[in-house]
Amino acid sequence: MARTVWDEVLDCEGVEVVSTYIEPWPREGRPPEKVLIIVVQPETARRRRCPECGARGKRVEADIRRWRTLDVHGKRTFIESEVPRIICPEHGKITAAVPWAAHADRFTAVFQLHAAWLAAQMPWAKAAKELRITWDAVESIVTRVAADAASRRDRLAGLRRIGIDEKSWGKGEDKYLVVVTDHDRGTIAWIAEGRCQETVGEFFDALGPERSKLLTHVSADGAEWIHDVVREKALQAKICLDAFHVVKWAGERVDELRRRIAAELRAAGKEDQAAALGTGMWALRKKPEKLTGNQRTALAVIAADNKQMYKGYLIKEQLREAFKVKGDAGKALLTGVTAWAYRCQIPEFKKLAKTLSRFKDLICATLDGGPSNGRAEALNAQINALITRARGFRSAAALMAMAEFVYGGLCPESPY
Repeated sequence: MARTVWDEVLDCEGVEVVSTYIEPWPREGRPPEKVLIIVVQPETARRRRCPECGARGKRVEADIRRWRTLDVHGKRTFIESEVPRIICPEHGKITAAVPWAAHADRFTAVFQLHAAWLAAQMPWAKAAKELRITWDAVESIVTRVAADAASRRDRLAGLRRIGIDEKSWGKGEDKYLVVVTDHDRGTIAWIAEGRCQETVGEFFDALGPERSKLLTHVSADGAEWIHDVVREKALQAKICLDAFHVVKWAGERVDELRRRIAAELRAAGKEDQAAALGTGMWALRKKPEKLTGNQRTALAVIAADNKQMYKGYLIKEQLREAFKVKGDAGKALLTGVTAWAYRCQIPEFKKLAKTLSRFKDLICATLDGGPSNGRAEALNAQINALITRARGFRSAAALMAMAEFVYGGLCPESPY
C-alpha cells in the first residue's frame, strides 16, 4: 500500500491514517487552542493482537482512545483510534496492542523518545513546558524509557576496572545513592538508592560471582568496610585508594595544624602572625602551580615566620607529587613522606603517617597504575549539576533515571 504524507509524518510502521481534523480546545481567558487529531487504525495484519504474546484474539468490545504525539507545525497533536478488547487464548481478556505506543502508555513511542532526549538536555520544568505536559509526565516518560533501554543491554558485561562512590542527593540520612563507575567506558555501570554499607553488596550480587572474578581493579575512598566487601566478593581485584582522598587527608591535617597554630599565636598576643595564617589559607590548600601572586607572597611569609606550618605544607605537596610520578619512584616517595611525617614531631602529621601506613598497600596499587576514583568524583559533580539543573528531584528513581540517561549511555537520540 502506498504511504500517504500523513503516514510519513507519523513515522510508524503498520499504521493506516483514516482522517485528520482540527478540534478546538477551550482555554480560560484566551481563544480556543487548535488541536490536530489524526485518526488512525492498525494495518489489517496488526489488528486484534495480544500485547503480551502477539497472538490474534477475538474482539469483544472497543473504546476510542487518544495518544499524545509530536506536535505538527506548532499544533498540539493527538493520535486517535478505536482500540478493541480481545480474548487472547493465553492471557484472557485484554486490550489489543497498537503499533504506535507501548501497552497502557498514553504517549506515542516517538513522543516518548523525543521527550526523554529533551529531558536530558535541559531542566525538566523547561522540558515539560516546551512539550506542554506536566513535570510528573516527564518523570514517568524518563523512567519508562530508561527501564526499556536498560532491559535491552547488559551494562555489567565486560566490567574490569570500576570505581565505587557514595553520593548525597538531598537533605537527610536516607537520601544517598551508590554509584559504580566503569573506568574503561567512562560511564555509570550501576546506580542504586541507599548508603554504601547497605548497597555495595547488592551490586556484587547483581554482577554475579563469575563476573566478579573478572574485576581487576576497584578504586574507592578510605572507607574500610567497602574494602572488606570487595575482598569478600572479588578477592583477586586490586583495591586502589583514590589519590584525591589521600591528598585530601593531608590537606585536612594542614588545616588542623593551621587552626591550632593560629589559636596559639592569638593566645600569645601575636595577632599579626595568626592573621597571616588566615590570609594564607588558600595558599596552603592549592596546588603550587595554581597559586596567584598574592598567594605566593602569603606562602613565603608563612615559610619565613612559621617553620612548622611550612613543613606540614611541604609534606602534603610531597604526597601529591608521589601520585604524579607513580611507579617505583612514587612508592619510594610515599615511603619517604610517611617517614618524614613520623619524624616531624607534628601531632597532626603523625596521625597522617599512621593512616598512610595502614593503607600503604592500597595506595601502592594506585601508584602501580591502578585507576584513580577521579572519574567517579567527576560523575558525582555532574550528578550535582543535574540536581541543580532540575532544582531538586522529587524522588531517587527520577534522579537515577536521569543520571543513567545522561551518563550511563541510555539517552536515546531524538526522533527529529
